[in-house]
Amino acid sequence: MSQAPTSTPIDQAELAAHLAEVATELEVPGAAVGIILEGEEQYAVHGVTSIENPLPVDEETLFQFGSTGKTFTSTAIMRLVEQGKIDLNAPVQTYVPELRLKDEDVAQRVTVLQLLNHSAGWQGDYFEDTGRGDDAVAKYVETMADLDQVYPLGTQASYNNAALVLAGRVIEKVTGKVYEDAVKELVLDPLGLEHTFADMDEIMTRRFVVGHVHHKDGTITVARPWALPRSVNPAGGWSANVRDQVAWARFHLGNGQGKDGEQVLSRASLDQMKEETFSLGGSAIGDAVGISWLIKDVDGTRLVGHGGSTNGQRAAFQMVPARDFGVVVLTNSVPNGAQLHEKMVKWALERYLGVTEPEPEPLNLTEDDLAEYTGDYRTIGAIAHLTVVDGQLQIKTEPTPEALERMRERGDEEPEEQPPYGITLLADDKYVLADGPAKGMRGYFVRDDSGKVFGINFGGRLATR
Repeated sequence: MSQAPTSTPIDQAELAAHLAEVATELEVPGAAVGIILEGEEQYAVHGVTSIENPLPVDEETLFQFGSTGKTFTSTAIMRLVEQGKIDLNAPVQTYVPELRLKDEDVAQRVTVLQLLNHSAGWQGDYFEDTGRGDDAVAKYVETMADLDQVYPLGTQASYNNAALVLAGRVIEKVTGKVYEDAVKELVLDPLGLEHTFADMDEIMTRRFVVGHVHHKDGTITVARPWALPRSVNPAGGWSANVRDQVAWARFHLGNGQGKDGEQVLSRASLDQMKEETFSLGGSAIGDAVGISWLIKDVDGTRLVGHGGSTNGQRAAFQMVPARDFGVVVLTNSVPNGAQLHEKMVKWALERYLGVTEPEPEPLNLTEDDLAEYTGDYRTIGAIAHLTVVDGQLQIKTEPTPEALERMRERGDEEPEEQPPYGITLLADDKYVLADGPAKGMRGYFVRDDSGKVFGINFGGRLATR
């Protein structure tokens, strides 16, 4: 009879020292880490809120946590499911009858669940600013009629911010409240998450970080604008301190009870959210998606998490439900913040649970073999150029002209030109980035019915030729 795996107790001093070492190495201005293991919580913080107006980061400092907010939207929907007000398998038009999409058949058939598991198929990285009013989400959904349908409904998975905004509109229509108020009533208040906010007027009266960008010449600048448009709050417009993020992990690792012992969500619904609903094919964001939660199996251990990225800020959120473990990493830096949270999560999994991800086995392919993967692949926001150089497949990405124009209209800082990075091919059309800031990131190529490569899943997004 095999013994149950054992966990290593958290040493707070060791955690703080390791965070300081990694953050200093990567020149990340500020970071906060929280870990929960078998009910015990430990925290570590490092650095400052801003290089221009520095204040020490503490456990109360607010960070943007980006797309982890999708799990707030999904949890609110699951509460409405338990109340009998939403059916996950019902067409979205049941709740948003005015929905119009470019493909009218998709508009009629897309279900609530397909919004939450990234299988809707239309262009997803769409961040239209429709103002700061209470009608921001409703106006955004009206503009979705212009989004192209990239692949047939329910046939592929591609990370879809627009679908989650539409899910936020479902919440508004069902509750009769604006999205933020509905989530506060359904999720934040019952769980006692008193330091989680979407409203800039709430955030700016507290200690909060600003984002930073690391440039190729070694300089670091403050990222502007600070906030995402209000219209995309359902996809990732929330901020919180590290303690509230750990409380979020505690809830989703637990039995569904809130701050006063109230049953906020049943254990069955919590478990259902962590069950696979659609394959992600081993992409950068996971092997499968549940109900917003991203799922990955490492070393025989099931990981469930999310994470997010905003302008100059990166966040990681990883749970191991079977081991009652969660780790949260919040940073105010890109791209170095992504490297920090990857290092911290990897270290925490190995240090406290003994979970280590094995190195991938590369294929030995000729230039002729690699040629079928070359070409230009496009999403709504980026173009990926794939070429073969000296026997290695390389990828170089750049924003689309339309995305650059939107950045200029919003006053965003334009991204620097990126060098090409090597891609190592693995079995089953999978790959791993061989170098660069995202070294180790995985993805896969997609073939059509004839066997021809027509797409690449990069960063969880499907880019088509």
